[in-house]
Amino acid sequence: MALPLRRAAEAGSLAATPAHDIAAALPAGSVWPASRLAQPPGPVLPTGFAALDAELPGGGWPAGALIELLAERPGVGELSLLLPLLGATPPGRWIVCLAPPLLPYAPALARAGVPLTHLLVVRPERREDLLWSARQALLSGTCACVLAWAPRIDNGALRRLQLAAEESTTPMFLFRPLATAAQASPAVLRLVLSAHPRALQPRALQVRILKRRGPPAAAALLLPRPATATPTACANQRVGAP
Repeated sequence: MALPLRRAAEAGSLAATPAHDIAAALPAGSVWPASRLAQPPGPVLPTGFAALDAELPGGGWPAGALIELLAERPGVGELSLLLPLLGATPPGRWIVCLAPPLLPYAPALARAGVPLTHLLVVRPERREDLLWSARQALLSGTCACVLAWAPRIDNGALRRLQLAAEESTTPMFLFRPLATAAQASPAVLRLVLSAHPRALQPRALQVRILKRRGPPAAAALLLPRPATATPTACANQRVGAP
């Protein structure tokens, strides 16, 4: 009976060890305080909005991760949030838009510096084709970022997109309905987007951080839309989506 008693004593000793002593003994970077933003495992990309960068782990979009942008309806200004990133697309890299419900407005994108010759708009007929196309674009190694609109997607598909983004170090922006906010998701970052209700700031976009690697965000952010953005998220025509 000595062995079980010895194990019990060791377990009791471990339980009595202060948490900060246990954390100090672990490898560097394996533990982060809940009161601080975590450092992302890979590179980050500036969002173009200083207030948003200050609230994101690492100070920008995670380069190899699934990022969810949730909105009650298309056209609240969601694409304007990504204009600074899209405008900084490196030469020779592609931007892939999958199943956008609104046709991107080329003149506004061009004024924002988005390279239209390297913008691909794909309209898959089926949801399965959309998910397959998203993974292929991520894993191709030729894309600066991938954007997809998917009203219906299960957790398994979300996980596969997250893994593909990690493997390729390519950000994957997934636009989903606001109704999915209560659902669990493997996305490392989830933002809720809405048009600012005050008429005095019609060009402002309200951003609430729903999920990040760190403490809950204290309040929503109010971000000015770039002057090149149109009121309807750089889009001018509704198209079908899976």
